[in-house]
Amino acid sequence: MGFTLVHSYAELVSSESQHPLDIDLVADGTESEHPDSDNLDVGLGAIDTERDPHELPTFNSKSLTNPSSTVLYLPPLLSSLPHDLRVLLHTSLEQQPMLSETRLPDIDPVSLSLHKALHHFRPVTPYYAELPYDEAFNWSELELPEDEEREWYCVAFRSKRLPGSDSGPLYDADKLAHEEAVLSGGLIMYWYGVPDPETGMNLATCIWQSRKHAVAANSHPHHIRAMMLAASSYEVYTLERHKLRKLRGERGVTIHPFDGAEAVW
Repeated sequence: MGFTLVHSYAELVSSESQHPLDIDLVADGTESEHPDSDNLDVGLGAIDTERDPHELPTFNSKSLTNPSSTVLYLPPLLSSLPHDLRVLLHTSLEQQPMLSETRLPDIDPVSLSLHKALHHFRPVTPYYAELPYDEAFNWSELELPEDEEREWYCVAFRSKRLPGSDSGPLYDADKLAHEEAVLSGGLIMYWYGVPDPETGMNLATCIWQSRKHAVAANSHPHHIRAMMLAASSYEVYTLERHKLRKLRGERGVTIHPFDGAEAVW
């Protein structure tokens, strides 16, 4: 499977508060410049409505279980690049990307291009959880170099929490499972939202370099523990599989149903 974190409180996501990022990837053998924060605990969560909506909020097990106000935006959580690659962040950015504490062991060149494009990833409406996967996010706005071609494996989780279930332990287990998967290799992005305030349904998604990477992550101990916690925490939990495709001669990407075949590159 993938990760099990789905927020327990029902807040709206404002897609208007997403801001494109101007980010370049540089290979120079230096450390990644992560935001000065607790990494996974920064970038999404409850924020005070009197504060600037562009200011990064904090997000941890405390704010998850006792939110103080509405979540205004949810940037993607990208896997940190290998040590010989780093993200060059421009000082003009209003919103810094979320990066995992753990680094990927490796990444192929076309997936590197996707990693850069995914800094712009966002839902297109606050009601994304009710939409088909290919309509829920801004796939049409993601662009890669025209001469590149590849497929990636995507997993989507649609869920509804059981009333009264404890989110804290599941959040902590999910965070550990995520870092474990990054270290294992292949995980490019993890994105998760908040439940629809009317239906309680939620949507989360992962993008992997291949299905083999995703399957390998299932056997690790933190992932197994998160799965066990999730089994008793959800009223509804469904899994979807898709392929993300980039064709040579085109700049954009498209979503297709998973056909059982491994991603091609």
